[in-house]
Amino acid sequence: MATKVTVPKPTLSTIDAVALIVGMVVGVGIFKTPALVAGNTQSSGVALLAWLLGGGMSFVGALCYAELTTAYPDAGGTYHYLMRAFGKIPAFLFAWARLTVIQTGSIALPAFVFGDYAAQLLPIGEYSSAIYAAGVVICLTGLNILGVQQGKWTQNWLTAAKVLGLLLIVLVSFAFAGQVPQETSTAAAQNNAFGQAMIFVLLTYGGWNEAAYISAEVRNGKRNMVRILLGSIAIITVIFLLINVAFIYRLGLAGLASSEAPTADLMRRAVGENGARFVSLLVAVSALGAVNATIFTGARTNYALGRDFRKFAFLGRWQENTGTPKNALIVQGAISLALVVLGALTRKGFETMVDYTAPVFWFFFLLSGVALLVLRSREPDVPRPFRVPLYPWTPLLFCAICSYLLYSSLTYAGIGGITGLIVLLTGIPLLLLNRQRTTSTNP
Repeated sequence: MATKVTVPKPTLSTIDAVALIVGMVVGVGIFKTPALVAGNTQSSGVALLAWLLGGGMSFVGALCYAELTTAYPDAGGTYHYLMRAFGKIPAFLFAWARLTVIQTGSIALPAFVFGDYAAQLLPIGEYSSAIYAAGVVICLTGLNILGVQQGKWTQNWLTAAKVLGLLLIVLVSFAFAGQVPQETSTAAAQNNAFGQAMIFVLLTYGGWNEAAYISAEVRNGKRNMVRILLGSIAIITVIFLLINVAFIYRLGLAGLASSEAPTADLMRRAVGENGARFVSLLVAVSALGAVNATIFTGARTNYALGRDFRKFAFLGRWQENTGTPKNALIVQGAISLALVVLGALTRKGFETMVDYTAPVFWFFFLLSGVALLVLRSREPDVPRPFRVPLYPWTPLLFCAICSYLLYSSLTYAGIGGITGLIVLLTGIPLLLLNRQRTTSTNP
């Protein structure tokens, strides 16, 4: 008697999917990177242009992913596209990278931010930040194991709270009177470092591509994925522009560039120390939203890895009663906890995780753009509910953007980026071992 195979079911609405994407992208970066962008631009107009261009570049990528997600809906997301375009080796290495570098690092990163702010509000010892980070990973992984409904409703509420909090900051910055600093050029702007500014902008916009991993769970996905991707980018761009307008209005470009915590400085200048405390709480909520969304989507690739490779078959089990890949979530959570420990030992959790994940992420993001070109040529008869406009120029532009970010991340990542690449390469022996066992059991 054949064993019943449980697969993902379309349980997510368009609103659920948008909440996941917005919750992931509008994470902790928007509280850190505006000062870095301001420090590398010549005027407030150029700074805002950088954020607008970031939205435009993300929109280009979203158009490419809209075609891929509607033509090939699958829980594996980019893993599935790479499998179809290039075969098992690149697909396996991508899934291995998601499991050990990209997604688990992206879980630990906002977890550390949550820990930093929670430790300010309620310190519990020398390793307060790491303890809080580990607790968040454990609790939210457990919540997602309980069921897809618990995971998605948690995300919806966290995203709503985060977006409302950011809009409140924008309103407060304009509602309370005060002298607006005069426009002055920043020191870094003298070097015309606009390219460096774009690195920080695109880092902040990163994460919208996670929509690919829920394409098999979205109701009427072939029709709704385009709306989800493009609608999410539009919402995110508006939020980022508004918050940066508020920063520049209240702090001025030079004040923003010199600020270590621009959101807290803005609220402190507007309404005093209570405003700064509110920001600490808002950053913590934002970090929680980013951790939960990353846990939710990351386990889907691990499930696809187990589905296709016998060596990892235990990851490919989907729990029908909860609608979640339980084993994939557990393994992902365990590796994320190990990275939290690594960050605690280096005492630079956030920076370590950025360096660790960036080069590997942009390399595979580039391959996904190439995969679109390959699949359009190789599989012309596959129904495509949405076709990327201005083909092939749009995907070629997307590939150029990814190539630039890959080069930049390799240039600035240092030892952390090298460590991530080494961990990626450790997947090659496992792939060879899986192929040998498959051959020996199938003479």
